[in-house]
Amino acid sequence: MTSVSKRFIAGAVCPACSEMDKLRMWSVDGVPHRECVACGYADTLDERGNAVAVRELATRVNAAKPKAASPQVQTVQFFPNPKLKK
Repeated sequence: MTSVSKRFIAGAVCPACSEMDKLRMWSVDGVPHRECVACGYADTLDERGNAVAVRELATRVNAAKPKAASPQVQTVQFFPNPKLKK
């Protein structure tokens, strides 16, 4: 088994959490990979050097909507307080 040397990139800013100097980079079979040790963001670089995300960041747009709990409906009737005067 070969050991992969992961190195930190000086001055690099994480595209997900904007932390500086938290990105480390390594190469597997000539394919560069990088990850942030602060937030866990990881991606791979394509042949042109553009980032290809390993997993998509969760946002309100791509996250599944939570199912609403089935509420038990109950009728409520309010009575005026006779002690209050207008």
